[in-house]
Amino acid sequence: MQLNPTAIFLKDSPLLGVPSDRPDTDETARETQAEDHGAILCKNCGRVITHAKDRLFVHGSNRHTFANPHGRVYEIGCFQTAPGCAYGGALTAEFSWFAGYQWKIALCGGCLTHLGWLFVSSSNRFNGLILERLVSRIQ
Repeated sequence: MQLNPTAIFLKDSPLLGVPSDRPDTDETARETQAEDHGAILCKNCGRVITHAKDRLFVHGSNRHTFANPHGRVYEIGCFQTAPGCAYGGALTAEFSWFAGYQWKIALCGGCLTHLGWLFVSSSNRFNGLILERLVSRIQ
């Protein structure tokens, strides 16, 4: 007999109200909701990238709009940390949008979608994330 992976997923899905081996108490649900409050996710795959509490003001604003050397315009939000990101390439100061900072590419750690850049100076670092590639779970 061949197993249908979809049927297995649906059988174990707590969304369908079917019992599963995982605990599903009100307390667990409240803890999960508290952890997810303010989560900011990759729009492509839903991975948690950062949280609203990690928003950071750089040069007086959390949001900035810049164009890259090819004319592509990005609106980015600045975040102190983005544990859901992976980073690629070496740091470079070439075409940096923030004076005194070097940058490298920030990718979603789940699906590798380009989400923005990690900016690093001698005394600070922050993530500039492309806002149109994120969704918010703020409630």
